[in-house]
Amino acid sequence: MKNVIVVGSQWGDEGKGKIVDWLSSEADVVVRFQGGHNAGHTLVIDKKVFKLRLLPSGIVREGKISILGNGVVIDPWALLDEIKEIRKKGIQVTPENFMISESASLILPFHQEMDEIREDNAGKSKIGTTRRGIGPCYEDKVGRRAIRVMDLRSESNLENRLETVLMHHNAIRKGLKKKIYKKDELKKKLLNIAPEILKFAKPIWLELDQFVRSRKKILFEGAQGILLDVDHGTYPYVTSSNTLPSTASTGTGLGPNKLNYILGITKAYTTRVGSGPFPTELKNKIGENLGKKGKEFGTVTARKRRCGWFDGVLVRQTIKISGINGIALTKLDVLDELDEIKICIQYELNGKKIDYLPSSSEDQFNITPIYRTYPGWKTQTKGIRHLKDLPENAKKYIYALEDFIGAKISSISTSPERDDTILLEDPFKV
Repeated sequence: MKNVIVVGSQWGDEGKGKIVDWLSSEADVVVRFQGGHNAGHTLVIDKKVFKLRLLPSGIVREGKISILGNGVVIDPWALLDEIKEIRKKGIQVTPENFMISESASLILPFHQEMDEIREDNAGKSKIGTTRRGIGPCYEDKVGRRAIRVMDLRSESNLENRLETVLMHHNAIRKGLKKKIYKKDELKKKLLNIAPEILKFAKPIWLELDQFVRSRKKILFEGAQGILLDVDHGTYPYVTSSNTLPSTASTGTGLGPNKLNYILGITKAYTTRVGSGPFPTELKNKIGENLGKKGKEFGTVTARKRRCGWFDGVLVRQTIKISGINGIALTKLDVLDELDEIKICIQYELNGKKIDYLPSSSEDQFNITPIYRTYPGWKTQTKGIRHLKDLPENAKKYIYALEDFIGAKISSISTSPERDDTILLEDPFKV
């Protein structure tokens, strides 16, 4: 019995949804451990498209249990809308197959508004937030004034908690000349949806302990990517939570000794949404074509993603930071038509060559990538399910990536379809 953590090794959008869905055929339980409804996952199953934001990818599979851990920030209205939306597509969501941590913090309307206010007034310093209120909610969590799922159980407790959080937010809003939130109105809205939210609420740490004891296979699903980690990413152009696989423990309450295999989802090229440094970005026709063929638009926001060559320096760095055991390489087929393909193997900064991403934001913007070039394969790989059927130049590119980043490639995805995957190593059976 193994428990597997799936994380993105780049800036997110690596195709985690498909891989988690594919792996969940073996898992019994699928758990989200950080982030919020800013993390979009697109699944294509029998040509039916599912766009998930908060719900774990395992929800589309019958007989699996899906969980939102305490590390997730939950917009209760967005969650209920998503449940309603997916039920229309024939997916059952019940307290038997879906649970949320009673300790999870709630995103409230003023969180989203504060997100928008800050971003609109940031000028050239825009971070590129999804404006979903994620950051302001995490701030309240750390500031010990957040409303948590469990607070919905008691009207008197909810009133006290709202008083604390609104004292903070209304003071800021007053200074910004924005409308003041009234405690009673917000309390009424929360109590109105409380029964629907609370029926899914449980002490997740206890549930997971019981699953481990009964030898269930657990799949932990990360959101965003390691380069958006608030400590180890391209700060300040990052998300507001830790995205490293170690967060699977703190974000759920399951001890780290119960986590067995870390799978890093890695796109065969590089993309980024929003602002921030991007050393290998291609602001040319090649970048445009990668975006078009790869359908590089955000699931949540529909924002266009910036595209560039594979940055081996960055992926090698995230592998070392996170302890990734194996790589799931995605979107290989997007490179099919290229004459040549490049991998960034080093940077140049102020006339010196370096082999890691510096911590300074200023330095990150000023580094110049140094590339190694490989011949393209100029033939279709879409839908290939066996390594032997890949063109020789595609295999050479894959082996070059594997050798440079220092981690085994355990699977290769050749289309958005669930079964178009070449399995080289099963994370649950290693």
